[in-house]
Amino acid sequence: MRFRGNAHFASAVGAVLGLLCAVEAAKVNKHKPWIETTYHGIVTENDDKVLLDPPLIALDKDAPLRYAGEICGFRIHGQNVPFEAVVLDKSTGEGVIRAKDKPDCELQKEHTFTIQAYDCGEGPDGANMKKSHKATVHIQVNDINEYSPVFKEKSYKATVIEGKKYDSILKVEAVDADCSFQFSQICNYEIVTPDVPFTVDKDGFIKNTEKLSYGKERMYKLTVTAYDCGKNRASEDVLVKISIKPTCKPSWQGFNKRIEYEPGTGSLALFPSMHLETCDEPITSIRADIELETNHIGKGCDRDTYSEKSLHKLCGASSGTVELLPPPSSSANWTVGLPTDNGHDSDQVFEFNGTQAIKVPEGLVSTSLKEPFTLSVWMRHGPGAHEKETILCNSDKTEMNRHHYSLYVHNCKLILLLRQDPSEAENYKPAEFHWKLDQACDKEWHHYVLNVEFPAVSLFVDGTTFEPFLVTEDYPLHSSKIESQLTIGACWQDNSGHDNDTESVSEPTSGGNARMAQFFRGNLAGLMIRSGKLENKKVIDCLYTCKEGLDVQLPEEVASAVKVEFNPNQSSMTVEGDDIDAFDKVMQHISYLNSRQFPTPGIRHLRISTTVKCFNGESCVTVPDAEGYVMVLQPEEPKISLSGIDHFARSAAEFESPEGVTLFPELRIVSTITREVEADTESEAAEGADDDPTVQETVVSEEIMHNLDTCEVTVAGDELDGEHEGLELDMSQLQQHGLEMSSSNLGLVVTGVNTMANYEQVLHLIRYKNWHTEALFDRKFKLVCSELNGRYISNDFKVEVNVIHTANPVEHANNAMVQPNFINPVHHASVDLSGHNLVNAHQASVVPSAATVVIVVCVSFLVFMIILGVFRIRAAHQRTMTDQESGKENEMDWDDSALTITVNPMETYEDQHSSEEEEEEEEESEDGEEEDDITSAESESSEEEEGAEPEDQQAASRQQQLEWDDSTLTY
Repeated sequence: MRFRGNAHFASAVGAVLGLLCAVEAAKVNKHKPWIETTYHGIVTENDDKVLLDPPLIALDKDAPLRYAGEICGFRIHGQNVPFEAVVLDKSTGEGVIRAKDKPDCELQKEHTFTIQAYDCGEGPDGANMKKSHKATVHIQVNDINEYSPVFKEKSYKATVIEGKKYDSILKVEAVDADCSFQFSQICNYEIVTPDVPFTVDKDGFIKNTEKLSYGKERMYKLTVTAYDCGKNRASEDVLVKISIKPTCKPSWQGFNKRIEYEPGTGSLALFPSMHLETCDEPITSIRADIELETNHIGKGCDRDTYSEKSLHKLCGASSGTVELLPPPSSSANWTVGLPTDNGHDSDQVFEFNGTQAIKVPEGLVSTSLKEPFTLSVWMRHGPGAHEKETILCNSDKTEMNRHHYSLYVHNCKLILLLRQDPSEAENYKPAEFHWKLDQACDKEWHHYVLNVEFPAVSLFVDGTTFEPFLVTEDYPLHSSKIESQLTIGACWQDNSGHDNDTESVSEPTSGGNARMAQFFRGNLAGLMIRSGKLENKKVIDCLYTCKEGLDVQLPEEVASAVKVEFNPNQSSMTVEGDDIDAFDKVMQHISYLNSRQFPTPGIRHLRISTTVKCFNGESCVTVPDAEGYVMVLQPEEPKISLSGIDHFARSAAEFESPEGVTLFPELRIVSTITREVEADTESEAAEGADDDPTVQETVVSEEIMHNLDTCEVTVAGDELDGEHEGLELDMSQLQQHGLEMSSSNLGLVVTGVNTMANYEQVLHLIRYKNWHTEALFDRKFKLVCSELNGRYISNDFKVEVNVIHTANPVEHANNAMVQPNFINPVHHASVDLSGHNLVNAHQASVVPSAATVVIVVCVSFLVFMIILGVFRIRAAHQRTMTDQESGKENEMDWDDSALTITVNPMETYEDQHSSEEEEEEEEESEDGEEEDDITSAESESSEEEEGAEPEDQQAASRQQQLEWDDSTLTY
């Protein structure tokens, strides 16, 4: 029994021990993973791969059991650690550390954190997972040279005194944002600007390599760059300005050499910031001479370039002026052969080279020498030979070669020869007037006015009066019936014994038969002769005064302290004073003014000559001359446009009427200029135009008002035949507008300075008359207007006028000769072919023009094609219907080869005739809309013609329509 009890106890203990062994056998994840205690890593900036030393490997003694011996992951401990650890192989425990984002060395150079490894536990669910100890990881971020040096300042400035060498003028400094010592250090500076007397060292100190001169360069602008030790260049170079301060020298400071003048802007201050540097010398007086050189502009300066005749009228001189050197034109062609300046910016200048001269047409000058008269001319003449050089000469045309009057230059003297006509008392009378003038030989332009009131003669040169130093006397000329010849540039002498009235420009003197002598060498312009004296000094000054010059508006506070004087044409002025501050203020108020609407562009040189005196009364300070120039910009050239009706027709009766036909009834004269306007930057930004490099400035056309001085109407084709045609203009209206007119067989020319509106009104009045229009069908004319003596010329406005001949109806005996209905005469008002407009200005009968016939033919052809198409469609339709019927009734077919069909031709004729009558009625209904303007007389005449047709003719026509030729008809 005891033994049996012990047996039960032993079995119980065995069961417990077996259960414990089974439990211990089931526990397989016995060990923790193992890793190193410390790791060191390196990662390159902008890269995510970390190189670790030693490599990241976790070991587990439970290997090679599944799960328990495998490494499932690494865990990083730390705040905001930008790295992560990844297992590459669970069985070997190999892993890597990589950056979550690309690291930036400039933000943090080193990173430290801890890491743990953990296994996969006892199963897929990771139960009983074990962790390793924590290891420390140190990672250093390696720098790359991603940043370039940047200068601390946007620009550097320094000032040095001329004539001195500096060890250091200034220092430039750049920094680099890279984190490493190698890439963040600036290893070198360099001056990029070539050929400058400066150098820079590796620390950024700039110094000059030679002595600097203020006169050579007032400011140097250098471009400097920097390099880091990785050889990266600065992202932006820096500008270094080094100003050179002169050693004190008396001179004008703040003077701009180039001054631009915009036409039409009024006066422009020339020296707004200028002041005189005297280096603190004790000054007692200052004198400055300011000179504006305009001798190369026009005739000494900028003036209105209208014809001399127009200028006389503008200046208030009375009428009666004769222009002897007009610009070449159809009505004044005797100056065609002379060389000119070939420019339109200034007025026309004629050149005489010592071999050329012209003859003035007979009858042009009717001035009597017994009455007072005026002679004026612009002349430029230099020192020449010791021979007489004739400007104007009136001499015998044949045989005797006597000089009646002449104006010539001899040895820098201006001489007027004036021989009196025969009189009862043949006594000595003044004959030659001599003036000794420097102006006659200085190669500059001067204006000469001679007032002749025999025996007294007065001379004005550039508005200044000169008295003759010598007057010689002579007998009057002997009575003679020899005609005289007026010439310019030489004197006419007949050495050949025959005459040639057609010669306008002489050939060079070569041989004994030359007709000209005493040739002029120089330039002439505006040669005028007029009846009556030109006594008004204001008129003479107006003819000479320049439209450009110097001006000054003296401030009140300095007006009494400074004295200002001008020369007559205001091209030079003198300023004197003793207060340097007041003197500077006056100089700052000196301005340039050009009052012309369209000034002559170009350079006007400026020069300031200064004299400074000290207490001892001597010139203690020497101020060098200051020189510059005014650049007058090119004015915006006006485009003169002529427009209106350029093609119209009038009846022959109007051409033959006393009023004639108005050529330019709706003429419009418009002048525009083109300006470049900068586009609105805001709108460009809104449209994205800033990014477009092709965006250009906007061009705007603007209408302006200015004067005209010439309008010329010329006939195209055959010249005007004065016996039966001509151009007319109301002289009273012409004179009312202050204009003049000259006409020839080529047309007419209206001259005079006046507004475009007044020219429009006058041109509206030009009429064309023709007294024999039987053979005339059209006439063509051309109109051209100009401003400033041809400087600006309009377009060619061409007008074509058609003559409408009234067709007289003729009753024909044979009906075959009557016009077809589609070209029956239609009564209209006169047709204006311009712009396809019908102008009912005058009533007349119109024969269809070529264009009308072409239109009628085209419309008829179109109607014919439509009718033909309809006919063919109907025929095709009928053929289809016939085929269908024949298909249905095949059993009723028969042989019709021997069938004879009789055709009634009247049916086809009546159908066709009725369709033509319907078309004619439609055309007549359309034409009836255009016949509203027929006069009552024309209506009555048309009704009489319609009522006058006898009934027997109508019956005969009907009978004729019922007859036909049946000779070829086949039955």
